[in-house]
Amino acid sequence: MLVRTDPFRELDRWTRQILGDSQPGTWSRPVAMPLDAYRTGDEFIVAFDLPGVTPDSIDVDIERNVLTVKAERRPLDLGDDAQMQASERPLGVFSRQLILSDVLDSERIQAGYDNGVLVLRIPVLEKAKPRKVNVAVNAGDQAAIDA
Repeated sequence: MLVRTDPFRELDRWTRQILGDSQPGTWSRPVAMPLDAYRTGDEFIVAFDLPGVTPDSIDVDIERNVLTVKAERRPLDLGDDAQMQASERPLGVFSRQLILSDVLDSERIQAGYDNGVLVLRIPVLEKAKPRKVNVAVNAGDQAAIDA
């Protein structure tokens, strides 16, 4: 149903650890965001962790069957007299691309954002739902068989 399209993420993470590069993501080099994906009933659900991101900085696009989610976490405005003591929360741009299967209805995606979690609900097309097939038995008798 879903294919992840970030083959270099682990290589990038490893390189950043070795080189000590803790630079935040930019629009040209975004950082990946964690997600959960599962199917329940007649819909496919994808939940992205985006704590501290304002809803107006979230961008969800779909082109053909490629779903792209981008978001930006900006630093807090603490005023000119604030002195940073520790900075561990990642800031900058986060991005994720997913290739959606052709059995998902990309025309009817619903998105909601609550408590730092972006949830996308993608309906499963009718042609992909389980159905019964009637089979003719002995000259016209029919019996239902699960497909």
